[in-house]
Amino acid sequence: MPGKLIIFSAPSGSGKSTIINYLMGQGLHLAFSISATSRPPRGTERDGVEYFFLSPEEFRRRIAAGEFLEYEEVYKDRFYGTLKAQVERQLSQGQNVVFDVDVNGGCRIKEFYGDRALSMFIQPPSVEELRRRLEGRGTDSPEVINDRIARAEYELSLAPRFDTIVVNDDLEKAEAEALNKIKTFLNR
Repeated sequence: MPGKLIIFSAPSGSGKSTIINYLMGQGLHLAFSISATSRPPRGTERDGVEYFFLSPEEFRRRIAAGEFLEYEEVYKDRFYGTLKAQVERQLSQGQNVVFDVDVNGGCRIKEFYGDRALSMFIQPPSVEELRRRLEGRGTDSPEVINDRIARAEYELSLAPRFDTIVVNDDLEKAEAEALNKIKTFLNR
């Protein structure tokens, strides 16, 4: 039986990665989508495992050929994207494919797959709480935090385009809510 797709998007600092990591251990036959990138491998990363590593020229050729569900040029010649063929391969193997993508990519994947995909937006309780979380990480400068907050305000404006919104004001509650929504979706 072919798998289904579960799309996660959220502003940085919303707890999306924590919630996804929890869900991956819940016996739902979830597998991450393997993205493509034009950046070189880091450390022990292997082609076809963490990413598909493509040259910027190959990435552009595949964009022109319509091979991507979604992609973004984050910096000049630094692309990230999701190859349609890879997703179809994973689905045909019965995997429920998980996407951790930005809001625009999440909306594009949902448009392409329709009812075969569940799009889930993980929302912080407030922008003020999001700022507190980002500052609490201690990893970003005030300028980077301000940029992330500005981006978050834009991303929050797109939340209504998602099938479901999970407000992460209490992590255990948010994890349980996401789990229940995914189980309901997978059992349809």
